[in-house]
Amino acid sequence: MRILPAGDHALLVELENLDEVLGYYAALAGSPPAGVVDIVPAARTVLVSTDGTDLTALTRALRAVRPIGGGSFGGEPLEIPVVYDGEDLDDLAGYLGCSAEDVVKRHTAEDWTVAFCGFSPGFGYLTGTGSWDVPRRESPRTKVPTGAVALAGEFSGVYPRESPGGWQLIGHTTLRIFDQGREPAALFQPGRRVRFVQADD
Repeated sequence: MRILPAGDHALLVELENLDEVLGYYAALAGSPPAGVVDIVPAARTVLVSTDGTDLTALTRALRAVRPIGGGSFGGEPLEIPVVYDGEDLDDLAGYLGCSAEDVVKRHTAEDWTVAFCGFSPGFGYLTGTGSWDVPRRESPRTKVPTGAVALAGEFSGVYPRESPGGWQLIGHTTLRIFDQGREPAALFQPGRRVRFVQADD
Protein backbone atom coordinates (compact mmCIF):
# COMPACT_ATOMS: atom_id res chain seq x y z
CA MET A 1 0.00 0.00 0.00
CA ARG A 2 1.16 3.50 -0.84
CA ILE A 3 -0.61 6.69 0.29
CA LEU A 4 -0.03 9.89 -1.66
CA PRO A 5 -1.37 13.45 -1.24
CA ALA A 6 -3.98 14.48 -3.80
CA GLY A 7 -4.29 18.23 -3.37
CA ASP A 8 -4.73 19.90 0.01
CA HIS A 9 -7.71 17.89 1.25
CA ALA A 10 -7.41 14.37 -0.15
CA LEU A 11 -5.25 11.27 -0.16
CA LEU A 12 -4.83 8.61 -2.83
CA VAL A 13 -4.39 5.06 -1.57
CA GLU A 14 -2.58 2.87 -4.11
CA LEU A 15 -3.20 -0.88 -3.81
CA GLU A 16 -1.91 -3.98 -5.57
CA ASN A 17 -5.02 -5.11 -7.43
CA LEU A 18 -8.78 -4.83 -7.79
CA ASP A 19 -9.49 -7.41 -5.06
CA GLU A 20 -7.55 -5.28 -2.58
CA VAL A 21 -9.44 -2.18 -3.71
CA LEU A 22 -12.81 -3.89 -3.20
CA GLY A 23 -11.93 -5.12 0.28
CA TYR A 24 -10.32 -1.84 1.31
CA TYR A 25 -13.21 0.25 0.03
CA ALA A 26 -15.79 -1.94 1.79
CA ALA A 27 -13.93 -1.63 5.11
CA LEU A 28 -13.37 2.11 4.74
CA ALA A 29 -16.93 2.89 3.65
CA GLY A 30 -18.28 0.83 6.54
CA SER A 31 -16.34 2.84 9.12
CA PRO A 32 -14.84 6.01 7.65
CA PRO A 33 -12.39 8.04 9.77
CA ALA A 34 -13.53 11.41 11.10
CA GLY A 35 -13.48 14.17 8.50
CA VAL A 36 -13.84 11.91 5.45
CA VAL A 37 -16.48 13.29 3.07
CA ASP A 38 -16.04 11.11 -0.02
CA ILE A 39 -14.46 7.77 -0.95
CA VAL A 40 -13.95 6.96 -4.64
CA PRO A 41 -12.57 3.55 -5.67
CA ALA A 42 -10.97 2.85 -9.05
CA ALA A 43 -9.19 -0.14 -10.57
CA ARG A 44 -6.07 0.12 -8.37
CA THR A 45 -6.68 3.12 -6.12
CA VAL A 46 -9.05 4.63 -3.56
CA LEU A 47 -9.35 8.43 -3.38
CA VAL A 48 -10.26 9.72 0.08
CA SER A 49 -11.48 13.33 0.28
CA THR A 50 -11.78 15.24 3.55
CA ASP A 51 -13.32 18.36 5.03
CA GLY A 52 -9.86 19.68 5.85
CA THR A 53 -8.87 17.06 8.41
CA ASP A 54 -5.16 16.81 9.17
CA LEU A 55 -3.76 14.54 6.45
CA THR A 56 -0.99 13.16 8.66
CA ALA A 57 -3.51 11.78 11.14
CA LEU A 58 -5.70 10.53 8.31
CA THR A 59 -2.72 8.73 6.74
CA ARG A 60 -2.23 6.82 9.99
CA ALA A 61 -5.93 5.94 10.09
CA LEU A 62 -5.91 4.73 6.47
CA ARG A 63 -2.88 2.52 7.09
CA ALA A 64 -4.78 0.87 9.94
CA VAL A 65 -7.75 -0.10 7.73
CA ARG A 66 -8.10 -3.88 7.34
CA PRO A 67 -9.77 -4.95 4.08
CA ILE A 68 -12.99 -6.96 4.22
CA GLY A 69 -12.93 -10.28 2.41
CA GLY A 70 -15.21 -10.39 -0.61
CA GLY A 71 -15.37 -6.61 -0.96
CA SER A 72 -19.15 -6.37 -1.33
CA PHE A 73 -21.88 -5.08 0.93
CA GLY A 74 -24.68 -7.20 2.34
CA GLY A 75 -28.27 -7.32 1.16
CA GLU A 76 -30.01 -8.91 -1.75
CA PRO A 77 -28.38 -8.42 -5.16
CA LEU A 78 -29.91 -6.03 -7.65
CA GLU A 79 -31.51 -8.19 -10.34
CA ILE A 80 -31.15 -6.94 -13.90
CA PRO A 81 -33.39 -8.58 -16.53
CA VAL A 82 -31.46 -9.05 -19.77
CA VAL A 83 -32.53 -10.08 -23.26
CA TYR A 84 -29.39 -11.74 -24.62
CA ASP A 85 -29.55 -10.52 -28.21
CA GLY A 86 -26.33 -8.51 -28.41
CA GLU A 87 -24.62 -7.94 -31.74
CA ASP A 88 -21.35 -9.42 -30.48
CA LEU A 89 -22.72 -12.45 -28.64
CA ASP A 90 -22.03 -15.04 -31.35
CA ASP A 91 -18.56 -13.69 -32.16
CA LEU A 92 -17.69 -13.57 -28.46
CA ALA A 93 -18.85 -17.16 -28.03
CA GLY A 94 -16.53 -18.17 -30.86
CA TYR A 95 -13.64 -16.33 -29.21
CA LEU A 96 -14.33 -18.08 -25.90
CA GLY A 97 -14.70 -21.47 -27.62
CA CYS A 98 -18.26 -22.13 -26.54
CA SER A 99 -21.85 -21.57 -27.65
CA ALA A 100 -23.82 -18.36 -27.22
CA GLU A 101 -26.04 -20.24 -24.78
CA ASP A 102 -22.98 -21.08 -22.70
CA VAL A 103 -21.98 -17.41 -22.55
CA VAL A 104 -25.47 -16.54 -21.30
CA LYS A 105 -25.41 -19.30 -18.68
CA ARG A 106 -22.02 -18.18 -17.46
CA HIS A 107 -23.01 -14.51 -17.35
CA THR A 108 -26.21 -15.19 -15.39
CA ALA A 109 -24.51 -17.64 -13.01
CA GLU A 110 -21.95 -15.09 -11.85
CA ASP A 111 -22.15 -13.16 -8.60
CA TRP A 112 -21.22 -9.68 -9.81
CA THR A 113 -20.10 -6.74 -7.67
CA VAL A 114 -19.83 -3.08 -8.69
CA ALA A 115 -16.11 -2.47 -8.31
CA PHE A 116 -16.10 1.22 -9.23
CA CYS A 117 -17.94 3.72 -11.40
CA GLY A 118 -16.83 5.98 -14.21
CA PHE A 119 -16.80 6.60 -17.97
CA SER A 120 -20.25 8.20 -17.81
CA PRO A 121 -22.75 8.97 -15.02
CA GLY A 122 -24.17 5.72 -13.68
CA PHE A 123 -21.76 3.39 -15.50
CA GLY A 124 -20.47 0.68 -13.18
CA TYR A 125 -17.55 -1.66 -13.73
CA LEU A 126 -18.81 -5.01 -12.45
CA THR A 127 -16.41 -7.77 -11.48
CA GLY A 128 -17.48 -11.40 -11.26
CA THR A 129 -16.47 -14.42 -9.25
CA GLY A 130 -15.22 -16.22 -12.34
CA SER A 131 -12.33 -15.46 -14.66
CA TRP A 132 -13.25 -13.36 -17.68
CA ASP A 133 -10.77 -12.12 -20.27
CA VAL A 134 -12.77 -10.51 -23.05
CA PRO A 135 -11.07 -8.30 -25.64
CA ARG A 136 -12.52 -4.92 -26.52
CA ARG A 137 -13.71 -4.44 -30.08
CA GLU A 138 -10.96 -3.53 -32.52
CA SER A 139 -13.19 -0.73 -33.80
CA PRO A 140 -15.38 0.98 -31.14
CA ARG A 141 -18.95 1.85 -32.04
CA THR A 142 -19.89 5.51 -32.30
CA LYS A 143 -23.28 4.76 -30.72
CA VAL A 144 -24.09 2.09 -28.14
CA PRO A 145 -27.76 2.15 -27.13
CA THR A 146 -29.04 2.86 -23.64
CA GLY A 147 -29.33 -0.35 -21.62
CA ALA A 148 -26.80 -2.35 -23.63
CA VAL A 149 -25.21 -5.10 -21.51
CA ALA A 150 -21.58 -5.70 -22.36
CA LEU A 151 -18.29 -7.38 -21.47
CA ALA A 152 -14.69 -6.17 -21.72
CA GLY A 153 -11.56 -7.41 -19.99
CA GLU A 154 -12.59 -8.80 -16.60
CA PHE A 155 -15.66 -6.58 -16.36
CA SER A 156 -19.34 -6.50 -17.28
CA GLY A 157 -21.34 -3.31 -17.53
CA VAL A 158 -24.60 -1.69 -18.59
CA TYR A 159 -24.53 1.46 -20.71
CA PRO A 160 -26.69 3.97 -18.81
CA ARG A 161 -27.28 6.13 -21.88
CA GLU A 162 -26.44 6.18 -25.58
CA SER A 163 -22.73 6.78 -26.03
CA PRO A 164 -19.67 5.61 -27.95
CA GLY A 165 -18.20 2.36 -26.68
CA GLY A 166 -15.84 -0.47 -27.48
CA TRP A 167 -17.17 -3.24 -25.24
CA GLN A 168 -18.62 -6.49 -26.57
CA LEU A 169 -22.42 -6.24 -26.60
CA ILE A 170 -24.19 -9.38 -25.41
CA GLY A 171 -27.71 -8.13 -24.66
CA HIS A 172 -29.90 -5.31 -23.40
CA THR A 173 -32.05 -4.40 -20.42
CA THR A 174 -35.02 -2.05 -20.09
CA LEU A 175 -34.09 -1.30 -16.46
CA ARG A 176 -32.94 2.31 -16.18
CA ILE A 177 -29.52 2.17 -14.56
CA PHE A 178 -29.28 5.96 -14.32
CA ASP A 179 -32.23 8.33 -13.99
CA GLN A 180 -31.74 11.91 -12.82
CA GLY A 181 -35.38 12.08 -11.74
CA ARG A 182 -34.95 9.20 -9.31
CA GLU A 183 -33.38 9.00 -5.86
CA PRO A 184 -30.79 7.62 -6.00
CA ALA A 185 -30.19 8.49 -9.64
CA ALA A 186 -27.61 5.70 -10.09
CA LEU A 187 -28.49 2.10 -9.27
CA PHE A 188 -24.82 1.11 -9.38
CA GLN A 189 -22.73 2.10 -6.36
CA PRO A 190 -19.35 0.56 -5.43
CA GLY A 191 -19.88 -2.62 -3.43
CA ARG A 192 -23.41 -3.22 -4.77
CA ARG A 193 -24.10 -6.86 -5.59
CA VAL A 194 -25.68 -7.55 -8.98
CA ARG A 195 -27.28 -10.56 -10.63
CA PHE A 196 -28.15 -10.72 -14.34
CA VAL A 197 -31.33 -12.65 -15.11
CA GLN A 198 -32.29 -13.87 -18.56
CA ALA A 199 -35.55 -12.28 -19.74
CA ASP A 200 -37.90 -13.07 -22.60
CA ASP A 201 -37.72 -11.06 -25.79
